[in-house]
Amino acid sequence: MTTTLAEPGLASTAFARLEAEGRLLNAVLKGPTHRPGRFGFRGELALRFAARLADEARPPELSCDQVIAVARAGEPKLAFFAGYLLSFEHLLDVAETLGDTLGAGGKYFVFCNNIDLSRRYQVALKGALFYVLPIDEATVYNELLELLYLDKGELKKLDTAGKIDRVADAALKFDVTFDTLTYEEGLALMGPVRNPNENRPV
Repeated sequence: MTTTLAEPGLASTAFARLEAEGRLLNAVLKGPTHRPGRFGFRGELALRFAARLADEARPPELSCDQVIAVARAGEPKLAFFAGYLLSFEHLLDVAETLGDTLGAGGKYFVFCNNIDLSRRYQVALKGALFYVLPIDEATVYNELLELLYLDKGELKKLDTAGKIDRVADAALKFDVTFDTLTYEEGLALMGPVRNPNENRPV
């Protein structure tokens, strides 16, 4: 796998390795936010790369989509991370990919398409605690606004960095507890994986 140099500024944050490995894709924002020392990312996290042929750029085999995350300069751990997965099974891929950027004090939210819409869980993986929540038709951003009691109308006036700051600030204060679940128990409970292309016009 080819690596690229981390973007200036990101090199001092927990995003540095992820950027160097080419995992921060399709970014709407990848840089400083309005909070001093804070950097944000909104885009897609590559979890597994497809085999490369020569210099051909290929999309990842597996990714965590709709990612919103922040990290502070000089700190090795991500303070906040949220993303979308088609299947709960890939939570392990997220935890392994984030690896040393995960910390016990971070707030990590993963919305999965194939868990019971009435349930919410906490799952410990790789030294971190993930909030695992259901998602059907909504977006991670909208689900977070609802979960964190943020007013969508107020946030509409903000730019992307401002929206990320407001969501991250609220997420870092989130202290609701859900049922704890092991990863293995989650695998046993998860439903079938939806085809993301179904019902789309051809």
